Amino acid sequence: MSKVIVIGGGPAGMFAAIAAAEIGHDVTILEKNEKLGKKLYITGKGRCNITNASDMEVLFSNVMTNAKFLYSAFYAYDNQRVIDFFEENGLATKIERGNRVFPVSDHSSDVIATLTKVLRQKKVEVKLHTEVKELLCKPTEEQEQKVTGVLLSDGTKLFADDVIVATGGFSYQTTGSTGDGYRFAKECGHTVTQITPSLVPFVAKEEYVSRMQGLSLKNVQVKIYHQKKLLYDEFGEMLFTHFGVSGPLLLSASARIKPSLTSQELRMEIDLKPAISEEQLDKRVLREFEEAKNKQFKNSIGKLFPTKMIPVMIELCGIDPDKKVNEITKEERLSFVRLIKAFPLTLCGLRDFKEAIITKGGVSVKEVNPSTMESKLVKNLYFCGEVMDLDALTGGYNLQIAWSTGYLAGISVE
Repeated sequence: MSKVIVIGGGPAGMFAAIAAAEIGHDVTILEKNEKLGKKLYITGKGRCNITNASDMEVLFSNVMTNAKFLYSAFYAYDNQRVIDFFEENGLATKIERGNRVFPVSDHSSDVIATLTKVLRQKKVEVKLHTEVKELLCKPTEEQEQKVTGVLLSDGTKLFADDVIVATGGFSYQTTGSTGDGYRFAKECGHTVTQITPSLVPFVAKEEYVSRMQGLSLKNVQVKIYHQKKLLYDEFGEMLFTHFGVSGPLLLSASARIKPSLTSQELRMEIDLKPAISEEQLDKRVLREFEEAKNKQFKNSIGKLFPTKMIPVMIELCGIDPDKKVNEITKEERLSFVRLIKAFPLTLCGLRDFKEAIITKGGVSVKEVNPSTMESKLVKNLYFCGEVMDLDALTGGYNLQIAWSTGYLAGISVE
C-alpha cells in the first residue's frame, strides 16, 4: 500500500483520490479552500453539466487541444462509466439537448455531495485550508528525479510515495485556480505552454453593443473573419453584454480560434435570419413594407427584430427613420436586407481569466505519459485535469477530461 497525496480537491483530484483508494492506497487530498469542489459548484450555471452522452467520436471532436493524448484516458473511463458512477452512488442523472448530462435535481451541490460521500466510504483523508508551497523531489540512484512529498505554506513537510497534481487552471481564481500547478511543474523541469482564457466572452468595439445589453438572440449564424479569412462559422445562440458579445456561440469561438488571433481585431457578422436566403428575406421585407406603406420607416419594422435592436438597425441601415415606407428606394431596401444578413461587429480581444470557464494551455502533454498520467521527467509524479494543456468546448467535455485523467492517474500510482 502506497501513501498518495493528491493536490487539489476539484473533480480531477477527487476522482484520482477515489480511484487510488479503491485499489488499496492510503490517500490524502490537500485542498487550500474551505471546501471541496468549489469551481464544480458553479459549473453549468450551478447545475453541473457532468459529462456528455454522445459517442466517442463526438467527444474527441469537441476536444480543442491535444485530443489524441486523451485516447487512453477516455477509453479507460468513458462517459458511460461516469454516468454509472453517479447513478450507482445515488445521484439520478438526465440527458438534455446536445446530449448534455445533468443531475436530475439540477444542483451541482448534489454532485459534490456524492463525491464527498464516496471519498468518505473509501477512507480518503481530506485536509482543507491546506496550501502546498512546493513539491519535494530528490534524485534517485539512476539520477532520475523522484517526488517524495510536498512542502506546505506553513513549513510542514508531508512525505508520500506518489503525488498527483490536480490543481486546475487559471480561470475563476476566486475558486482557488491560481496557477499553482504550473509553478510546481516548472520547478520540477516541466514545460508549461502559454496559458490564455478559453470559453470566454469577446469584447466588441462598437458603442451600439452596450445599448443591446442583455439581449439574447436564438437561431442566428455567426461568422468571424481575420481580414478575409473565415475563422469561425456556426449557428446557435448568443448574447449582447455591456462590453461585447457572449453566449454559447461566442464561448465556442473563443476555444476554436487560435489565441494568437483572438488578441487581434476580428470582423464578426451575424445573420439574423439564417433560415432564409437574401432573396426570400427581401420578399418578406417587401411584404412588411407593403402592409405599412403609409407609416414612417421607424414604425414599420417591429415584427422583424427584438425591441432593443430596432434603434440600432435603424441607425446602421442609413434610411431616414421618418421617411415614409412607400418612399424607400429599392437600393435602400436591398442595403437593409444585407444588414439583416450580415450585422457587423468588430471584436477586439477576449475578456480575462476572471470570466473564463476554462484555461487553454498548461503542463505540456509531451512530458506526461498518456497511458498513466505520470510525468516523464519526475518519477511518481502525476498530473490530471485542467492543469495540463487540454481543453474542450462547452457541453460536459471538460469535466469528462477531468474524470478520465483523474481516474487514470489514480489507478496508475504504484
